[in-house]
Amino acid sequence: MSVPSSATLHTLTTPTATASAPVAPRIAVLVPCYNEESSIAKVVRDFQAALPDATVYVYDNNSKDRTVEVARAAGAVVRRETLQGKGNVVRRMFADVEADVYVMVDGDDTYDASKAGELVRKLVAEQLDMVNGARVTDWDNYRKGHRFGNKLLTGLVTTVFGKRTEDMLSGYRVFSRRFVKSFPVLAGGFEIETELVVHALEMRMPIGEVETPYKDRAPGSTSKLSTFRDGFRILWMIGKLVKEERPLQSFGLVALVLAMASIGISIPIFITYYQTGLVPRFPTAVLATGLGLLSFLSLACGLVLDTVTRGRREMKRLKYLEIPAPDFNPDSISGDTTKPV
Repeated sequence: MSVPSSATLHTLTTPTATASAPVAPRIAVLVPCYNEESSIAKVVRDFQAALPDATVYVYDNNSKDRTVEVARAAGAVVRRETLQGKGNVVRRMFADVEADVYVMVDGDDTYDASKAGELVRKLVAEQLDMVNGARVTDWDNYRKGHRFGNKLLTGLVTTVFGKRTEDMLSGYRVFSRRFVKSFPVLAGGFEIETELVVHALEMRMPIGEVETPYKDRAPGSTSKLSTFRDGFRILWMIGKLVKEERPLQSFGLVALVLAMASIGISIPIFITYYQTGLVPRFPTAVLATGLGLLSFLSLACGLVLDTVTRGRREMKRLKYLEIPAPDFNPDSISGDTTKPV
């Protein structure tokens, strides 16, 4: 009887990751919708063509037109979320839908469905948790002020949390299951995009980005994004996230400003006291003392909240690690990314 070589024994006893991985991931296409009657049918059909094995879910958010009927007729699984706002819809979708890979895209037909296969393959091949579809377009496809606002807000976030994306507010992303099922959605409106990116950056998740064409809305379709109202809501969300995720830096900055004001006010008082031995401006001395105390109090709050934030981040990280990374064969993902849909 022949004896197997050591190399043969190693091959028999140590299966490769690809051989042990499932053949293909379950893919869910998630489409949050509000009054998208004119475009939703094309979005559903385009993604069905781009990812033939995926299930397309349309989550209607109290539409007043025929979005539900049109999406259902196009072959989508239609569900409803009555709490108004994109963040509320995303929270419901992430909680209810079970899949291995999630493609999230707006229902306004401004994103290129033919890029979906490329985004999913990148996520699976590199075992990432999020792949962002960075929009590439002409100036004409953006409403006035949106490109500037997007660059400003993306710049703010990347300055504080790290530069790993070029388009923070894209509505076209692919997620792993462990991202979706470990992400505590808190936002209620369009600021959800900011929360998604900051969560990935703070958890130091492996993420990627693929450029994707961005086009005009279909005739009859109107944007639900208010330039100033939603811009300020996103800015407010960034401020909240900075305070919650960087408390020592936030409260430390306040403490520094208060300390400098206290020192600036108290210097003339000390000079007068050194020259005369008197404190003639007693109220100013009280003010300087109060500012100094507030400065120490702010710094103490920053130190305490920094410890709380670290503990909260550890809990989120442990929850994240409970779910395995995407382990699938990229070649098993159907759909041709070279042909436009």
